[in-house]
Amino acid sequence: MDIRVQEAAFDFGQEAQNFATRQVGMGAIVTFTGIVRDVAAGLDVMEIEHYPGMTEKALTKIAEDAASRWNLGDIAIIHRHGKLYAQDMIMMVATASAHRKDAFEAAEFLMDYLKSRAPFWKKEQTREAQDWVAAKDEDEDALTRWDEG
Repeated sequence: MDIRVQEAAFDFGQEAQNFATRQVGMGAIVTFTGIVRDVAAGLDVMEIEHYPGMTEKALTKIAEDAASRWNLGDIAIIHRHGKLYAQDMIMMVATASAHRKDAFEAAEFLMDYLKSRAPFWKKEQTREAQDWVAAKDEDEDALTRWDEG
């Protein structure tokens, strides 16, 4: 399991290759990368804040939850913080499993929980204003499919 929170940009191709190279006996690797969208007209910068230590612990817990639900060989999560611009990569998730169903479902689970439960705070800045990004109902609703009830 590789969990990283970093300010520096990462090379998606290299990270995916490094992840794939570490896998033995796996038949499926799923990757997902989040990118800063220029959804706010004239987005100048998105600033992502977090609490070091707390954030890594929360991401590790989310990854451990995924590993307990699916038969996975490995998980990687990279999430950036600091100032990001349109088209910058914010984060990457990778899952490896013997079979594609487990790899896909685990990756979706990770994405849903990272979006709603990871302790990151995002502020969008334009030429006119800056606003904290509010939680979205649809992100919370996405978590209900993972309920074990």
